[in-house]
Amino acid sequence: MSTARPVRTGAAHRLAALASTALGGPLPVRLRTWDGAEAGPADGPVVVVRSRRALRRLLWQPGELGLAQAYVTGEIDVEGDLATGLRTMWAAARERRLHPPRLTLADRARAVREAALLGAAGPPPAPPASQARLRGVLHSRTRDRAAISHHYDLSNAFYRLLLDETMAYSCGYWASDDPKFGAADAQRAKLELICRKLGLVEGARLLDIGCGWGSLTLYAAERHGARVTAVTLAAEQAAYVREQVRERGLDDRVDVVCQDYRDITGGGYDAVATVEMGEHVGDDEYPAFAASLHRLVRPAGRVMVQQMSRGSVAPGGGAFIEAYIAPDMHMRPLGDTVALLESAGLEVRSAESLREDYVRTVDAWHRTLEERWDDVVGLVGEETARVWRLYLVGGALAFDERRMGVDQILAVRPTADGGSGMPATERDWYAGLGAL
Repeated sequence: MSTARPVRTGAAHRLAALASTALGGPLPVRLRTWDGAEAGPADGPVVVVRSRRALRRLLWQPGELGLAQAYVTGEIDVEGDLATGLRTMWAAARERRLHPPRLTLADRARAVREAALLGAAGPPPAPPASQARLRGVLHSRTRDRAAISHHYDLSNAFYRLLLDETMAYSCGYWASDDPKFGAADAQRAKLELICRKLGLVEGARLLDIGCGWGSLTLYAAERHGARVTAVTLAAEQAAYVREQVRERGLDDRVDVVCQDYRDITGGGYDAVATVEMGEHVGDDEYPAFAASLHRLVRPAGRVMVQQMSRGSVAPGGGAFIEAYIAPDMHMRPLGDTVALLESAGLEVRSAESLREDYVRTVDAWHRTLEERWDDVVGLVGEETARVWRLYLVGGALAFDERRMGVDQILAVRPTADGGSGMPATERDWYAGLGAL
């Protein structure tokens, strides 16, 4: 009786062998290819390679971007829960010290031969339509406007569907563990916390840089009687905020300006807020941005910077995020941002991590996306819907696993004699936030 092992010639086995060579270790997922063949661990998440085009993408663009392109086009899919699949792959990369593809010329030649045998050789496929295509000098006004428009001008209707009624597209503050405390409650708690940290009172002048769909602007004007100048580069956002201002009768309190932060004139604001906008400024431009915050706020006025952070070895969002979600973004460790703000003459008085809060916030957005999947596809199409599924699932995991963070940094512009105008205690900031 023969004991020879069967020859495995299916596409899955060929791909698994190539991937193992490129990663420097065994494939942590199971592969199923277009010919029905399967390879890899029997108990691992199943990655389905639906077409030869996916292999051609990876041949020309090995790594995260090629995988993302194949996923958003549906050429690659993950059976079951996408988060479980991604978590398994990242865990394997850490534990087995797998590394991104570093293909030698010999490796590439072998991959080309295998691709030819599998019928997948050919020129590089065109990037998906949803991928950003920016031109011009990095962080020039024109390029920054295009980068912001790519993400935020997608569709006001889409964001109304995805977000809660506050239309806050930033990390909420989960001030209560009560199951009835939901995403909208967390956003209102966050907005109230920011207003308290900024010390807003009736008639206070607030500059909201990167105002989004106006959640902070409208809240500060309605609940605290602030006079707000709201600034955004996104035309869709500006139109939405202006509409809300008219509907709520806030014309005498809110001015909405569609412009670059570098073009903001004047000063003397009692408070300046920038909520998850600093990531779009750029590394080289951040010192000038911090100097603008100092210039725009009055002495003893306060500045709130809510901003995402990342380790110094991976300052961007990653190839997928930078190609599909936030082109040209830059994040840095919290301490580096604090140093830049203080170098501009501001005094940092408080830094509070909201990392776990962002896991819950993004999970809430993801649940809405899945529950309203057909409506989302109807608004933006299948490809963009898949971009957002990958973005939200990957983002929640990045915060959960501490590969990304987010912080509220409160600073003041001291007076000439060193006065800060800060209260003696911070206790009142948090009182009753879970019951708004």
